[in-house]
Amino acid sequence: MATEPSPQRAYRAACPNCGAPVEFRSAASPFAVCSFCKSTVVREGDALRRTGESAELFDDHSPLQLGASGKYQGAAFTLVGRLQYRYKDGTWNEWHALFGSGEQAQKSGWLSEDNGRYVIAFDAPLDAAAPAPTSLQAGAQLIVNGQSWSVASVSAAKLIAAQGELPYKPNLERGFVVSDLRSSRGEVGTLDYSDAAQPRWSIGRSVAISELLMTGLAESTEKTLKARGIECPSCGTALEVKLSTTQSIVCHQCHAVVDVSQGVGGELQHYAQNNGMEPQIPLGSSGTLALGGKQALPWQVVGYVERCEVPDSSDDEQSFWREYLLYHRTEGFAFLVDADDGWSWTAPLTGVPQKLADKAIHDGALYRKLYDYTGKVTYVLGEFYWQLTRDQQTFNTDYQGTGAASAKRLNREQTGSGDTQEVVWSGGETLAADVVMKAFKLAPDKAASLKRDALPTSLNGASLLAKIFFWGFVIVVLLILFRCGSGSGSSDCADTRATFGEASQEYQNCLNNNRSGGSGYRTGGGSFGGFSSGGGHK
Repeated sequence: MATEPSPQRAYRAACPNCGAPVEFRSAASPFAVCSFCKSTVVREGDALRRTGESAELFDDHSPLQLGASGKYQGAAFTLVGRLQYRYKDGTWNEWHALFGSGEQAQKSGWLSEDNGRYVIAFDAPLDAAAPAPTSLQAGAQLIVNGQSWSVASVSAAKLIAAQGELPYKPNLERGFVVSDLRSSRGEVGTLDYSDAAQPRWSIGRSVAISELLMTGLAESTEKTLKARGIECPSCGTALEVKLSTTQSIVCHQCHAVVDVSQGVGGELQHYAQNNGMEPQIPLGSSGTLALGGKQALPWQVVGYVERCEVPDSSDDEQSFWREYLLYHRTEGFAFLVDADDGWSWTAPLTGVPQKLADKAIHDGALYRKLYDYTGKVTYVLGEFYWQLTRDQQTFNTDYQGTGAASAKRLNREQTGSGDTQEVVWSGGETLAADVVMKAFKLAPDKAASLKRDALPTSLNGASLLAKIFFWGFVIVVLLILFRCGSGSGSSDCADTRATFGEASQEYQNCLNNNRSGGSGYRTGGGSFGGFSSGGGHK
């Protein structure tokens, strides 16, 4: 009998009443009940207040640890040191890999995190002086050691921790600039200005942890939460709050009346208001997918974001889409994109495609440019490996494969300014809605909403069911416009009231959206999605 894949990302807190471990399957879950003593364990209040506004940072997702070993191109290595850096949007790790042992000549390498995946890199000499860090701009072309590179990111960073054996003295005193360069040869280069007098240069290629035949990996990526229980202020008994609307509760031990109107009840009410529409694929759930021609693997949904296209003028038609961040502990991250033209998956590329006017070439496939657009985050849940917040904007360009590669997709996304700039290329393919349903074991009643690209566009005497689906889609689009407009929250819902009536659920939803800052219903979008995979190698 088949069983559901176990979660790869867990959240654990000690029950404040009995001390037993309580596990949360999702970063968005507001509370859980202890299976031992049945007490309610509530997520950190700050995390609940951030729900819908800012994602939690997916720290220490990697199974790598000191002492782990593997093989790269037939050569054995061991992880003997680690450097951890912080920049504006998060952190990343670089692991010092020592190749060879005993009497063999030993060589240092680096196993680094790269946009949610990994790169094996080696230090290399610079034939000429490195460019000044102030001259670097994301998206610019650069020649280093006679080779052409595209500047992918420029970040102000600081080394915050060092462990184990390192090939040089770590600079823990001051911040510095780190810039990632990428090439059409599938390489990633790094200019590290931690030593201003002699910048370091390294070149690497993308790898998957599963390809390195590693042993000694960490067993889990569990995140420990600081749990908060509700205790009676009179006798200390753990109290179980069952409803988000609860304003007070009577202690079953000493019969004291406990006011929770400004505590847990208020936090859960805020959570409900901001979560206008649950993700169709629940956070924390796992689904088995074969991505990019690789073997089918269990991917866990750890993040969810809703986006809209920012129109150039009020006459332009808007697009809307959803993205689910998927995680596998040895493959890294990928994205599942739900747009109104169908489903697709995508993952960040290590290199950059070769651009030819309005076309691009990647891995031997020719892509044609579709359109440029600006995307904006309207709602976010769960965890991401970079800092993702509501109202963040990205500039995107979508490409579609030609000929036999027509199912393939490319996206170029540019973000940031000042001391943090980044250009990320992502690639993937379309997916059938049925594949998504089967992978995540979604209920049959979700089939219609997962196939928005097949909805009827005219009422020509088709079936009653098709008409219901069509008008349901129209209603959802109307509600979207209130949530993803200019962000001013100035809509008065007059059109919705005129169309559906003052007593309608649609009109009431619109009013609620305006009161809570515009958190209404949304569907997928018109483009292939922003594929926002920020976060940077460094």
